[in-house]
Amino acid sequence: MRLFIAIPLPEAVLGALSELRSGVPGARWVEPEALHLTLRFLGELDTGEAEDIDAALRSIRAPAFDLAISGIGSFQSRRRARSLWAGIRRSEPLAHLQGKVESSVVRAGLEPESRKFKPHVTLARLKNTPLANVGAYLESHGAFAVAPFAVTAFALMRSHLNRDGPHYEALAEYPLENA
Repeated sequence: MRLFIAIPLPEAVLGALSELRSGVPGARWVEPEALHLTLRFLGELDTGEAEDIDAALRSIRAPAFDLAISGIGSFQSRRRARSLWAGIRRSEPLAHLQGKVESSVVRAGLEPESRKFKPHVTLARLKNTPLANVGAYLESHGAFAVAPFAVTAFALMRSHLNRDGPHYEALAEYPLENA
């Protein structure tokens, strides 16, 4: 099973983000129902490993908190943009939760994540998209922001890959305290 841990987004946020789905030729836009904030990608795991991860995540105690989306950016390599994303405003509670998630999955037997956590919501994947097109999109949408919203839970998600793009399924949800 291909798994990851994420914060689902409320309908109002999904609606606001879906309005950004145009203006870059060749972009493969993420379907609104698939938008999320990844806390940790796990990769391919067997059923036993998934059960260990689930047990570890159930032990996490962290408070609910508010989160805000602010700004649009892109991940680039070798003068090519790979994806467009909506940024997450700096949040100590989010960093705290992500740290607990990371510690839990490492205790459950996974290797530590080698990349630094950069919270974002992937909007589109790009292939052979000229940087000029990406730059124009970023300029016109750079001030994008969504009002803070309540984060009351996180989830263990399964990714089903198919020709039309990934389909995500929540396997378990973990409520945050005072939610």
